[in-house]
Amino acid sequence: MASASKAKKTVRIASGRKRARQDVKLNAANSALRSKFRTAVKGVLKAVQVGDKAKASDAFKSAQSVIDSIADKGIFHKNKAARHKSRLSAKIKAIGA
Repeated sequence: MASASKAKKTVRIASGRKRARQDVKLNAANSALRSKFRTAVKGVLKAVQVGDKAKASDAFKSAQSVIDSIADKGIFHKNKAARHKSRLSAKIKAIGA
């Protein structure tokens, strides 16, 4: 329990300080991309829930590019991206049935 409230140690070596600065920037960029991914997926799921197949397929097309770009950048594994695309696609196909 005590380790959770412990403050982070400051790095003394210059290369370590630079790495810490870079990590802050990279973490912010990755968080923004993850948020963009979640928003894209939610857009598809909302359209599926309403039952609008045309809107869902349009949202899926835009979500696909977001999902692929995140996988290419290594934020998500390619299999995870494929799994999300497959499940979203299956939900869209189920609307017509």
